[in-house]
Amino acid sequence: MGVTVSTASAPTSDRIELAIGGMTCAACAARVQRTLNKLDGVEATVNFATGRAVVNGAGELDPAELIGKVEGAGYSASLPKPEPEPERDDPARVRDLRRRLAVAALLAIPLGNLSITLALVPSLRFPYWDLLCVLLATPVVFWSAWPFHRAAARNLRHGAFSMDTLVSIGVLASYGWSLTSAVFGTSAGPGYWLGFGVTAAGADAVYLDVAAGVTTFLLAGRYFEARARRSAGAVLSALADLAAREVRVLRDGVEALVPVGELAAGAEFVVRPGERIAADGTVTSGASAVDTSMMTGEPVPVEAGAGDEVIGGTISTSGRLVVRANRVGADTQLAQMSRLAEQAQERKARVQKLVDRVCAVFVPVVLAIATGTFAVWLLAGEPSRAAFEAAVAVLIIACPCALGLATPTALMVGVGRGAQLGILIKGQDALEASRSIDTVVFDKTGTITTGRMTVSGVHPMPGADRAEVLRLAGAVEHASEHAIATAVVTAATEEAGSLPEVEGFSALPGLGARGEVEGRRVLVGSPRLLADAGVEVPAEATEVIETHRSRGDTVVLLAADGALLAAFTLHDEVRPSAPAAVAELHRLGLRTVLLTGDHESTARTVAAEVGIDEVIAGVLPAEKAERVRSLREQGRQVAMAGDGINDAPALATADLGLAVAHGTDIAIKAADVILVREDLRVVPDAVRLAHRTLRTIRGNLAWAFGYNVAAIPLAALGLLNPLIAGLAMSLSSVLVVSNSLRLRQFTGSGGSPVDGRVPEQVEPAEQPQVPVEQGEGAGH
Repeated sequence: MGVTVSTASAPTSDRIELAIGGMTCAACAARVQRTLNKLDGVEATVNFATGRAVVNGAGELDPAELIGKVEGAGYSASLPKPEPEPERDDPARVRDLRRRLAVAALLAIPLGNLSITLALVPSLRFPYWDLLCVLLATPVVFWSAWPFHRAAARNLRHGAFSMDTLVSIGVLASYGWSLTSAVFGTSAGPGYWLGFGVTAAGADAVYLDVAAGVTTFLLAGRYFEARARRSAGAVLSALADLAAREVRVLRDGVEALVPVGELAAGAEFVVRPGERIAADGTVTSGASAVDTSMMTGEPVPVEAGAGDEVIGGTISTSGRLVVRANRVGADTQLAQMSRLAEQAQERKARVQKLVDRVCAVFVPVVLAIATGTFAVWLLAGEPSRAAFEAAVAVLIIACPCALGLATPTALMVGVGRGAQLGILIKGQDALEASRSIDTVVFDKTGTITTGRMTVSGVHPMPGADRAEVLRLAGAVEHASEHAIATAVVTAATEEAGSLPEVEGFSALPGLGARGEVEGRRVLVGSPRLLADAGVEVPAEATEVIETHRSRGDTVVLLAADGALLAAFTLHDEVRPSAPAAVAELHRLGLRTVLLTGDHESTARTVAAEVGIDEVIAGVLPAEKAERVRSLREQGRQVAMAGDGINDAPALATADLGLAVAHGTDIAIKAADVILVREDLRVVPDAVRLAHRTLRTIRGNLAWAFGYNVAAIPLAALGLLNPLIAGLAMSLSSVLVVSNSLRLRQFTGSGGSPVDGRVPEQVEPAEQPQVPVEQGEGAGH
């Protein structure tokens, strides 16, 4: 899984990821985690399902020191390779398990048939038949079962126990008991048998078939579990596989095919039909339909031409594109998405931490129970055969492999499936938070609306020239990146031509902007901005403001040297998917709120159009987090969806932050879930996926806990044959992983039922009523 780091050249960092080898159960992961956490200032998380350890430290960490600690605990460690394993489709561990399973099955089947036949028909026994059985069982016990013995011995050397300890002791005890009976017993006597319950009173028991059968069943369970875990991991890492390996770089007008690692930001590269786009960039020439389904979940290709942004990992389907690379390597959206999906494994849920603690102490407790079972049966006067069978059954049935796999496999598949659908879940904290959400708060501009505003009207005041007011407004807004500013600049350049330079520019978040243009002090922004500056707004301007706000338009005012010159009306289209998204959230029992800096009348118009329940308008950026906090203080469990810098504090304040991926980096960093698709119905999809994943985790844990709690007493009472116990334990782990893999069937996309069923409903909490709050004006 990785390359071992030499101690001479190991780099240092405050966060290091290690590939851990030799872990066979959750108890192993718990031991590695405890070992790493003993280092000063180190906080480590070890994930059994992924075989990875993430180590964070207060200062710089030396990988060589960390690897040494892990190896001292009896495991291997290395830094992960940057590229996929060359044999990832058939890893060595799976091949080794398959070989050992084949040998065990080939020998255990004739051994079982032979033992049953000779047990039932003593007249068929032949000289040295018992030694033949020993010969058949020995390779199974000592070669096929070697991974269990090796892991048990390694742990015992370090004073630790694992689930392999239980298996190894059970198999060796069965073999040793049987060998002793075969050597010192009377095999020709009546009732001599090999373990299938056909005995005469007082007969000795030979458990060679148990040793071979349990080994076969457990190896089969490990083999299918390993394959299933690889399937789960493949879902999680699917995004990384989308990256292009080579790119056609344009050098002096000539295409040169080079490894993608040689592509630099600012370079131009060619994408032919059917090829993957190698990096995030801007199309400089050409046109094509780009298939973005693997990144955003959108099934319909998007037309891209000169000036359009394209995302690395997507496919040009119909035309040749020349693209200028803006972000390459680890900076691309694809790389960041893959990294976020992997980092979702770092944080463990509270319930998983409890599971880890249980697994760490479970094995010694089971050993004590098995020993006590054997002693109690003997003290009760039962034959040693029955006492031994009960003790072995306890050892085999108690292995809590399913318990250790219950949470990480479901998280792995859920996060990976979400990534394929354009829903990036940063960690299990987000899943747990989604369980109790009863209110979803939406930002307006760029979230409910497209954020691509257009100037729908220019209203010069008496005596002002239309072209002049556009030049002044465009000059100031040219220095801003806000959606309103972009719309004003576009209208100004189309109508007034070139724009003058602005000096002393200053952006005023939530209000507007100011600057000096050709010696005039210019303000562009909301009525509140002009009121704060002491600019008088005449009646005719007030009438324009009120009329257009009632229609849902945004109004921006222009003032120069203390006098109002014009009013601009702008329209921001509501996303077509917004009404359906809000309706789906209502179906899930959630209440919706629109939180915006726009005027109350504009906000109410938009809310009515999409069906949002409540409106909180006229909120400055600094106040958004406070309003979210206020909702939480009312007893709400709040999810916040937004995209801008001014949404970041609110996203962090909410119980669950949802950031649209086309938003700012700071908003994305503050959020718990990142929504890549343009379709707003991804919001309810994210909620439903989180609920579905949590439900799978709870089901896995309920089965795993219930299985062990119910099975151990049955085994101790002698109601479970060791063979049946081994089969049941293996099937338990496979069942848990298979149940997690069902998450791959989650379809989402536009609020459609999951797997053909009606989406799971969220219990609606009692909804406190929040009145509409009015603000003073729109700003940007």
